[in-house]
Amino acid sequence: MQIKSLIRTVPHYPKDGVMFRDITTLLKDSNGLLLTVKSIADHFRGQHIDRVAGIEARGFILGAAVAYELGLGFVPVRKSGKLPAETVGQDYELEYGTDRVEIHTDAIQSGESILLIDDLIATGGTAAAACTLIQSVGAKVIGCGFVIDLPDLGGSQRLESQGLNVFSLCEFEGD
Repeated sequence: MQIKSLIRTVPHYPKDGVMFRDITTLLKDSNGLLLTVKSIADHFRGQHIDRVAGIEARGFILGAAVAYELGLGFVPVRKSGKLPAETVGQDYELEYGTDRVEIHTDAIQSGESILLIDDLIATGGTAAAACTLIQSVGAKVIGCGFVIDLPDLGGSQRLESQGLNVFSLCEFEGD
């Protein structure tokens, strides 16, 4: 089974000219979901990992499933103001403005090894901010796993240039 064939492309969403890669069609397919989770987990299996972190929102679905498959705990990386207890955060630049990702201050301990998961890597801004955040608490990002890479947007190269191990299950050319 090809994971890529289970991903729906929605033209001109959320704005004209964008080809949105929708993984909901992959997630609803039991074999596709199982293959996705096992493939990402198997790529990182055998490496020392203390926890899996997932970026809001689709990274929660996949990250929690990968954590379960690896027998690890899960840490949600959320947008600003969404976590109820004390947080630490990282601001990052958007095309027009800034955004912020946060984790609870007790979510990750100094010295831990963290696997970061999200559904898609495009420009890499959010993933890079999440990695910086994880590193700011003294942990190490041992890898970043994605279902989809949009290589023309440069996100994977951005993370790799920071010394990060990047793994994706499939690529879509263009944006």
